[in-house]
Amino acid sequence: MSALLLVVAAFAASAVEAVEALTIVLAVGVTRGWRSPLLGVGAALAGLAGIVAVLGPALTALPISTLRVAVGGLLLVFGLQWLRKAILRSSGLKALHDEDAIFRDQADEARAAGGSTAGMDWYAFTIAFKGVLLEGLEVAFIVVTFGSNQGSIPLAAAGAAAAVVLVVAGGVAARAPLARVPENTLKYGVGLLLVTFGTFWGAEGAGADWPGSDAAILGLFVFYLAVSRVLVLLLTRGARAVPEPAAAAE
Repeated sequence: MSALLLVVAAFAASAVEAVEALTIVLAVGVTRGWRSPLLGVGAALAGLAGIVAVLGPALTALPISTLRVAVGGLLLVFGLQWLRKAILRSSGLKALHDEDAIFRDQADEARAAGGSTAGMDWYAFTIAFKGVLLEGLEVAFIVVTFGSNQGSIPLAAAGAAAAVVLVVAGGVAARAPLARVPENTLKYGVGLLLVTFGTFWGAEGAGADWPGSDAAILGLFVFYLAVSRVLVLLLTRGARAVPEPAAAAE
């Protein structure tokens, strides 16, 4: 069960980040040409592969109890950030992520930027490199932490790679941002998974013995889902209860 959830978490998180990176690369490529952005994508992917290759063995060398406490704490901090934003989006207190709007903004900035030099468009290269690297760092973090704790970085990497391939294939076929992907829902789910695994592994590393062993993961997930939905309901009601400011006197 934990192996399946490992793949699901890596896949979902990677899909979210891949959609965001794809939007940036598409916007730059469509407006300024493809050669330089694709070179930037390749450089970023090489850097991410190096990070995973270095951090993975370093983490797996730690004692399992220390590893689980460290990974659990990191996942809790990281996951709570995702979950907080998802709760705010669901309650209407934060705008939903809109890939079409992001694409338009990125394309406008690319058109407004200066012209490229002969042979290399450094603006397009830099934007694509930064976009893929920054979004990919979150994927690399999840792959390394999940994979090292479960002793299967290749399995986590396979889930991430499958998501990236699927998103890229969809973007190439559509030739447009994947705005129909339920990205906000995916972010919510990923936040729940990160917090769930963070709690489970952190407590195990500290010596706790979960009832039902791995089955406790599902219980934790349901618990955090229920708590988050209650928070969404309370925040939504609170936002509706706030009176609108009185119109200014004419």
